[in-house]
Parts: sequence; structure tokens; C-alpha cells
Amino acid sequence: MRFLSKIIFHFLINGVALMAASYFVPGFSITQNPENLLILTAIFTAINIILKPILKLIFSPFIFLTLGLFSLVINAIILKLLDIWSVNITISNIQALVYATIIITAVNLLLTFIAKSSFKE
Repeated sequence: MRFLSKIIFHFLINGVALMAASYFVPGFSITQNPENLLILTAIFTAINIILKPILKLIFSPFIFLTLGLFSLVINAIILKLLDIWSVNITISNIQALVYATIIITAVNLLLTFIAKSSFKE
């Protein structure tokens, strides 16, 4: 049950992060249809749950050498994969990809930190 609640939690946070990036970053757009947004968020969450740990394992020496900053590159790779695999998102240039990656990472970190500090067991 705890695993399922974590997946739902990350699903909601990823949805908020994608909407924030779409709002603040020109060149990064997602379809505003609620069904398409849910599908896009589900794909993004699945990529984060399945592919991100594998990429972190492969690139762990780079993450260690850059003191964790290479994680932003991994997040950018995941976001670009989402752009390739889904028609509901459009990233027009590399600048939009970089800014969207930073915003999505910041929103994820902020909301996860707030939730963990608010709901300590």
C-alpha cells in the first residue's frame, strides 16, 4: 500500500511540475486537454520510476564527480525522451529543455521536501 501511495504522490507532483514548466518556459508546451495531461503525466512518472534508476546507476561516476549536478542532465534526457515518445508535449529548442528541466527538478524537490516535512511519521 505504501508503494502505491508513493506512485500516486509522484504522479501528482509530476503533473504540477509539468504544468509549471509549461506556464513559465516559452518553447515548452503541453496540451491543456485534461485527458492528454493525465496520459503525459503517467508516461513521465513511469519513465521516472523505471528508467531513471538505471540511468543513475550507469552515470553514477559522473554524478559523483559533479557533486550531483549531472542529475540535471539525466532529468533533461528523461524530458527529451518524453518529448520523443509523446505527442502531447513539444520542446522547441535546447534552451526550453534546460529551463524546463530546472523548473521540473525544483518543483519536484520543493514539493517532496514540503510533503516529507509535513507528514513525518
